[in-house]
Order: sequence, then structure tokens, then C-alpha cells
Amino acid sequence: MELKVINEQGQESSRLAASDVLFGRDYNEALIHQVVVAYQANARSGNRAQKDREQVSHTTHKPWNQKGTGRARAGMSSSPLWRGGGRTFPNSPDENFSQKLNKKMYRAGMASIFSQLAREDRLAVVESLDIEAPKTKLFAQKIKGMGYESVLVITDSLDENVFLASRNLPNVLVLEVNETDPVSLIRFPKVLITKSAVAKFEEILG
Repeated sequence: MELKVINEQGQESSRLAASDVLFGRDYNEALIHQVVVAYQANARSGNRAQKDREQVSHTTHKPWNQKGTGRARAGMSSSPLWRGGGRTFPNSPDENFSQKLNKKMYRAGMASIFSQLAREDRLAVVESLDIEAPKTKLFAQKIKGMGYESVLVITDSLDENVFLASRNLPNVLVLEVNETDPVSLIRFPKVLITKSAVAKFEEILG
């Protein structure tokens, strides 16, 4: 598999031979969906809480007599059937939403995403990406000069100038190889990756 290598003007300068295992895998929509759902589920904090009929604030007085009113029997206003009553099966704050995903499945899912990005021409390789000073304006001009408006940038090691300059750009995200996640890969229309990052991905996922 060959990946497109671009220069600072966004023009193709050469082709990079890459691993077919990582960039030439068939598209597996079911596996990608499972990887994305598991990643999002594992990011949930599980801190929501609801009250049952014992925890809601209410009176223990019987709303009306058991018989003779023509209405249904009622014992307490904390009943889940009543407005303001407790929940029948409340969510607890220690609820665990995490999903187990095997390493082999995760690697295959990430490889399938990278392969599809390459097929759709949404993935490009650059020799390196650095700027002289941590200025947002400099980095924005560099990205715009390459023809990108919204892009995910993946580097082998995060340069401090690039990191500081990219923080205020809402449509640009800079990540290291170890921080790359499936949601970000899918969310951005374009992905820009350095040559050293490609080699590291081939070592980790290949």
C-alpha cells in the first residue's frame, strides 16, 4: 500500500510504501462500530444518580382513605406511579458502563479505519510538522497553506510549539500516536500524519 506524501503547499511530492496490514485492510463496518461504541462507553464517568421511593422527599401520610372515595388505592406519594415519586429502577452513581474489547479486535478496528481513510483519500503523510514559535497564527497559516480547514494531526512526539499553537484552533486537533483514538479518526474529514508516526503505527498495530 502506498500513501500520499504532501509538501507544505499541500501538493503531492512522493509516495510512501506502507504496511498492507495497517493500510490495506478490508472495510469492516461492524467491527469499527464496536470499537467506537466501546471507546465511548469506557469514557463515561457513570456519575448520574436517581432516587428511589425511599430517598425522595415525601410525607408518610396516606393521601386519602382506602375506601369510599371512588379513586384507586394509594398508600404514599412516593410511589413511582405518582409525579414526583421515586424511580422503580433508579440509576446508581457507581454504575459501570465499560465494555471489554480484546486487543486483537481493537488493532483490527483501527487498521480498518486507517485503510478506509486511505481509500477515501482522507489521509495524507507529511515529512514533519513544526513551527518556529508557539503562535496560533503561524500554525493556522501552515495548516491553511496545505489546504486544510478541519484536520486531525498525528505526530510521533508532540512538539511543544505545535501543541501550544494548536490549542485555540477549534477545527484542528494534534495528537501523539499513543493518544490517537477511533472517534477522532472518524470525526475529522482529513487526517495528516507524519512519517515517523506511520512507522510507529506499523510497529504498534501492524
